[in-house]
Amino acid sequence: MKIKIAVSIATIMGLAGSSALAETTFEYAQVIESQPIYQVVEVSTPQEQCWEEELAVDRYAERNRSNTPILVSTLIGGAIGNAVGHNKSNQRVGAVLGAMLGHSIGRDIIRQSDRQDVREYQTVQRCDTVYQQHEEERLVGYDVTYLFNGEEFSIRIESDPGDRIRLRVSVQPVL
Repeated sequence: MKIKIAVSIATIMGLAGSSALAETTFEYAQVIESQPIYQVVEVSTPQEQCWEEELAVDRYAERNRSNTPILVSTLIGGAIGNAVGHNKSNQRVGAVLGAMLGHSIGRDIIRQSDRQDVREYQTVQRCDTVYQQHEEERLVGYDVTYLFNGEEFSIRIESDPGDRIRLRVSVQPVL
């Protein structure tokens, strides 16, 4: 049992030691060809669209409030009530009832003429966001072919490398 554990530990140490022997360097390779790659994509662009609308707005025109119609109608009502009566007590009752009726009629006239509905039109601007769809080509990368140690290799990368490309070269012994 002790021997198996010792062999396993030695195996693990040997594997760890072999990766430690790996050597990484950087070199440059000649680029033979670099082709841009485009993809057609649909793009949605927000735009504000505005227009004008006519809206009906109800307003109430306030008039100058005068108590003259109430006073006049009260006096006229009292006079008519007094004239209708035949004797003094009937004339008094008629005058009071006529004045009350005249006062009520005068108040109704003022209330009715006090507020008049006036319909006005107001222009307001309304806006909404609409999305315009269109297609466009977008650069998604480059297909690059390069020459290293007499062999051609290809890779797709995000940017154009120019005349040469940097390579990471790792050397590790095989055991």
